[in-house]
This record gives sequence, C-alpha cells and structure tokens, in this order.
Amino acid sequence: MSQHDWLEKDFYKILGVSSDVSDKELTKAYRKLARQFHPDANPDDKSAEEKFKEVSEAYDVLSDAKTRAEYDQIRKYGPAAGMFGGGARGGSPFGNAGGGAGFDFDAGNLSDILGGLFGAGRATRGGPGPGTGPRRGDDLEADLTLSFDEAVKGVTTSVHLTSDAACETCHGSGAAPGTSPEICSQCHGRGVLDDDQGFFSLSQPCPRCGGRGRVVTNPCPTCRGSGIERKPRQVKVRIPAGVKTGQRIRLKGRGAPGRNGGPAGDLYVVVRVGNHELFGRKGDNLTIDVPITFAEATLGGRITVPTLDGSTVTLKIPPATPSGKTFRVKGRGVATKKSTGDLLVTVKVDVPSELSDEQRAAVEAFGAATTASPRDHLTSTS
Repeated sequence: MSQHDWLEKDFYKILGVSSDVSDKELTKAYRKLARQFHPDANPDDKSAEEKFKEVSEAYDVLSDAKTRAEYDQIRKYGPAAGMFGGGARGGSPFGNAGGGAGFDFDAGNLSDILGGLFGAGRATRGGPGPGTGPRRGDDLEADLTLSFDEAVKGVTTSVHLTSDAACETCHGSGAAPGTSPEICSQCHGRGVLDDDQGFFSLSQPCPRCGGRGRVVTNPCPTCRGSGIERKPRQVKVRIPAGVKTGQRIRLKGRGAPGRNGGPAGDLYVVVRVGNHELFGRKGDNLTIDVPITFAEATLGGRITVPTLDGSTVTLKIPPATPSGKTFRVKGRGVATKKSTGDLLVTVKVDVPSELSDEQRAAVEAFGAATTASPRDHLTSTS
C-alpha cells in the first residue's frame, strides 16, 4: 500500500489499541479481530472480508518495528516527516529552520527519502522497484480436536481447512497453461513509474501492472489470473506428546501463499483436547478417583489401580485412611520431552446403597461397639 494512505488511516484505532501498545498486546488484539472477521468464519460476507483486510493491513504496518516508526513519524509530522534525516534539532522534523545554523541538509539522499515516504521509491533503471518485491502470505489458524489419549501420547494426524492456495492449474503464475506473464511495457518490469520534477523525483506504482512488473495477457481459466484459488486442503501435522487445550502448533510455510514470489505464511494449529471417562489431568500429572470399601479405609490393604496405558499398579492403603486422600504414583503421568508427570490417585470411601442381612448385622454390631462419635469435637462445653 502507498504511504499516502498512512495520513488517513489510524491503524491503532482499527486494531482497538493505544499508540504505545506493546508488541505482545498488539499481536493479541490482531489475532482476536482476525478470528472474528476471517472469511472462513463469515462466508459470503463482504463487509467482514473488507474488515479482515483492513485489520491485516494495519497489523502488517505496526508489527514491524521499522515500519511502525515510519508510520508514527508520518502521522505526527505529515508527508515530510524525517525528510532531512538526523540533522533536525530542537525536536522539529525540519531542524532549526528559523536560525539556519542547526539545519543539516543532505541533497544526495533526498530522492531516496521521498521515495520511502511516497510508496514505491526510486528504482535503479532496468531493475525491479520495491513495488515488485515479494510479499509474505498471511498466517492462518485451524482448530484440531484430539482425544485424551492422543494428546497425552502424541499423534500424527491431519487438519482440514479451506483457504487460499497456489493455483494448481498455473502453479501460481496467473497465466494460462503454456503461457507466461509478460514484462509490463509501461514500466519495463520495474513496477514503478518515475515523475521527474526538476530537483525532485517521485515514484508511484505502475497503473498498468499494479506494481507487479508483469502483466498476464492470457489469464489462467481456473484462478482468472490471480495465481490463487480458494479450495479445501488437508495438512499433515505431528502433535507432540503432552499437548494441552489451547496450545498452538506452528507449521512454518503452510499458511496462505505469498505474492510476487514471496514466502507463504505459517499455519497455527490450535489444539482442543477431549475428556476421558476415567482420567483427568493437572499439568503433566494424571488424576483418577478410585472407590474403596469402609473396611479397606479402616483396616488398610492393597488395591489395584488402572493406568492410561492399559496396565495396572498396586497401591498400599494404610489403616485409617480418610475419604478424599490422594496418593502419588511416580512416573505414571504424562511423558514429555522435558519431564514425566505422576499419577495422582484419590480414594473415595464407597457407601453401599443396599446391604445384605449379614452386612447389616455387622454394621449394627460395629455401631453398638463404637463409644465415641466423630462429632464430639463439635459439641460445645460450658
């Protein structure tokens, strides 16, 4: 885009952030808006599509430190911001123009400075101008739902998404099979046109080729000359062991295709993990609730506990174990590259809903032999 537009567009306002926003908060605000207005989430909604482009344009400028600094200067001082380089004094972009002594002027760099302000810049004769430069593709995001076991153990699977991709018919060139894009006859492949005005020389994108330096005279029938087509695709992704809900896996170069020979963006896979009928998870530890009988809790004993891999472990229950006590089984949790968690076993005393005559008699005998009440400490004394 031309930096002329920078005077009219408030990119901070578009992203809903302040001008002193940190890089982290800037990215957070962009991702939120990008998800909200992404074409996949708003099919056939032109207004959402335009808003998505506007948000992406704002982030492209502000996410780069150098470009953001230029944008801030131009918004503050107008098109001539920084025109006279580092010689400015007293806080003015034009230096001490009134006094003359503080005015440092470098005529040799003036055309380059003006070119940087007004878009394409001045290109070397016969060579490509900045308007023909490669442009990186957009980053994409896709959701992937995993079973509890897959998330713990890791898995290689595929994500399915519909997005822009290089046209399979023309392989991204935009030209019909058997033909190629031609060098623009107006700018001779530079992508820019110079407007010489005496001492000053300004450049602007070539109107015929749109700054690309190439013209497709025989467009591809599939993509109609854009080199891009929207289609469903599946991307293989290797999920490492131990991923959690909300974790993002980056697949470099698997996002939207670049323009003018630029690299593709990245694909971020956002993981969602399902529940397990027996196990829960706390960080890298697995959790499980195991019922025990009143006799096991009172007298102690050994119980068999299942593990996620299908085997079992034997756990010793000491006498007088209260319901809700948690025992730790080392090394039977989630195994990642960095560490291995534990299995946390919480025992719960099971109270039977029905008793046989023999069981009832035994409980009644126990009750009759019990002289102290567990509620005695609640009784106030005078």
